[in-house]
Amino acid sequence: MQQLLFPGNIQFWYETLRSMSHIAYGGADFGEVVSTAERITEGDYDSWYTEWLATADRVDAEARKALDAGHRISARDGFLRASNYYRSAEFFLHGNPCDARHDHAYDRSVACFRAAAQLFTPRIEPVAIPYEGTTLPGYLYRAGAPGEPRPTLIMHSGFDGTAEELHFSGALAAVERGYTVLTFDGPGMPGPRHHQGLVFRPDWENVITPVIDFAEGLPEVDNSRIALFGSSMGGLLAPRAAAFEHRLAAVIAVDGVFDLGEVSVRHIPGGREEAERLLRADSAPELDVALEELMERDPISRWAMNHGMYVMGVDTPRAFNAAYLDYTLRDGTAELIQCPTLVCDAAEDEFFRGQPEELYARLTCPKELMVFTAEEGAGAHCHPGAMRLVLARVHDWLDGVLARPAA
Repeated sequence: MQQLLFPGNIQFWYETLRSMSHIAYGGADFGEVVSTAERITEGDYDSWYTEWLATADRVDAEARKALDAGHRISARDGFLRASNYYRSAEFFLHGNPCDARHDHAYDRSVACFRAAAQLFTPRIEPVAIPYEGTTLPGYLYRAGAPGEPRPTLIMHSGFDGTAEELHFSGALAAVERGYTVLTFDGPGMPGPRHHQGLVFRPDWENVITPVIDFAEGLPEVDNSRIALFGSSMGGLLAPRAAAFEHRLAAVIAVDGVFDLGEVSVRHIPGGREEAERLLRADSAPELDVALEELMERDPISRWAMNHGMYVMGVDTPRAFNAAYLDYTLRDGTAELIQCPTLVCDAAEDEFFRGQPEELYARLTCPKELMVFTAEEGAGAHCHPGAMRLVLARVHDWLDGVLARPAA
């Protein structure tokens, strides 16, 4: 898709398009996004934070005013948009060291979403999922009366998305179709990273297993029809979990990712084996310099490595790229998946082009590859700008897989 704003910085444009995509389920308004973007200095992280925070504060204040006056629907809608704008405000602040402003904006995003959640019917319930001596934050969505078991969709994001943002990128769409939905942030994702210091781990089945244990204790969950949806980096994490957690009835990867190591090594000459040796070495000063230079000239690399150090809990760009090597479905892992699997693919993916096809080719379970194109407005990574189209196809696939057997 043509960059309509920030023509010299694809990362700023993608994040703007991402906010626009949430218009479909009430997370933004077009004029609010454009007017905010027009005030931002391209490539300036401070400017990005300042302007998105100003918009979020204004929308939040208006929502609180509406709530005080008894206008619950207006308040709910305003809180949803403010939550998304606060999320956007803190997006670029996860450098090394992390900017202290990010906690304020993140906490406001969560608070606004929870204010909106109380105004839905049925209300969206915050939950705390037991996990290794602590809890993972999430939300339970009921599609009908309390206690009525329904097919269930567990959802998590990936490298940088929040449990709150999942409302706009699949949760509400599933509820509209009659699903119980459980969204959550796992280790490395915003809630556990901000407040518990938990970083990502590659053995994602050890995250999903306690989440399924929790879900199976909810009366609204049909334990025989639990599906897992992972977006972005979650397009690797969810299939990884499904390879070892066989209670899942289906898995959805939006979009599919086969091996994050391919991202780490693609800028390093000399082949995969040599690149891995350098990334894992005690010292590789020439590569350290090369990665710093890459961050200076490429906005995507600048953001990804800064954020990556934060979510992986490491101190250097090389250590982040080395950590990525452990996130893979190679060595027969993809072949262990037994449940029906949907692999989505963005034809013009900026981050993982070609990886959905790699994952799909390795699967031995019932499978489908679903390709979205630029002509449909859906060609970018995770398809911002075409959420209604994408989620219709994804949930229609899930309807077919989880359909009740004929009586």
